[in-house]
Amino acid sequence: MPEDGIALRPRSHFMRNEEVLEIAKVFVDLGVKKIRLTGGEPLIRKDIDSIIIELSKLPIELAITTNAVRVHEFVGVFKQAGMKSINVSLDTLQLERFEKITRRDQFDQVMSNIELLIREGFLVKVNAVLMKGENDDEIIDFIEWTKTAPVDVRFIEFMPFDGNKWNWDKKISFRQILDVITEKYGEAAIQKLPALPNDTARNFKLNGAKGSFGIISTVTNPFCDSCNRIRLTADGKIKNCLFSNDESDLLSALREGLPIKPLIEAAIKRKKYAKSGIEEFSDYKGHENRAMISIGG
Repeated sequence: MPEDGIALRPRSHFMRNEEVLEIAKVFVDLGVKKIRLTGGEPLIRKDIDSIIIELSKLPIELAITTNAVRVHEFVGVFKQAGMKSINVSLDTLQLERFEKITRRDQFDQVMSNIELLIREGFLVKVNAVLMKGENDDEIIDFIEWTKTAPVDVRFIEFMPFDGNKWNWDKKISFRQILDVITEKYGEAAIQKLPALPNDTARNFKLNGAKGSFGIISTVTNPFCDSCNRIRLTADGKIKNCLFSNDESDLLSALREGLPIKPLIEAAIKRKKYAKSGIEEFSDYKGHENRAMISIGG
């Protein structure tokens, strides 16, 4: 969360419930088979339960990424919608550090809700963004958690966005993460799991562990060649890559009664081969892009 919070805008700038569904249906007609609700935090939206239920009626797999603070209020909705997997954003397993990163005193609530999701039979994936000097000393703590709990921890490389004080020196690379784990447990103790089509993570597990771990290495070992993702922001704009400054405004077109399918197809065709055309991340100016909190994590 940025120190100064985020600038608030009128509700009219954002998609209404029926607009979310109308745009989603166009994507499904174009062949989309999975929809993930992200944030900010999707569960703070007042009509999110209705959106979840209505989206679940489409012929898609429905998923969500959440900070898990309000998860206990929505377990029944998740089940009604047929959700199987819940992603939880959690960058630390330390209470004080959690408060520093999130600017919220809700660590115990989050951990309790993760345990609730596990008890209720959901596959829980925990997304941890690693930052040198901030939480990279917790890599082994997260791995130890996977030994006793059926969680899938995914370490995510720190990526450059507006407001997150990114610099090249704060990244922890794919190789560095794996080296830390290998040094602790030995290469023979680590199983490489088979990759699924369009996976963003390289996945592993310790022998005998209940859970697993993966590494999402967008910066140092990108997966652009198999990426099949596109993002729709809350204000109804397409981003064909996380790093792209090119956005297509679907919401304005929809409200003007114009067809949005051609806009979607054109945006997909403009997608660059890799990293939105960025050659070197050390030269990338993250401030030219949105903050991650307004893109959708």
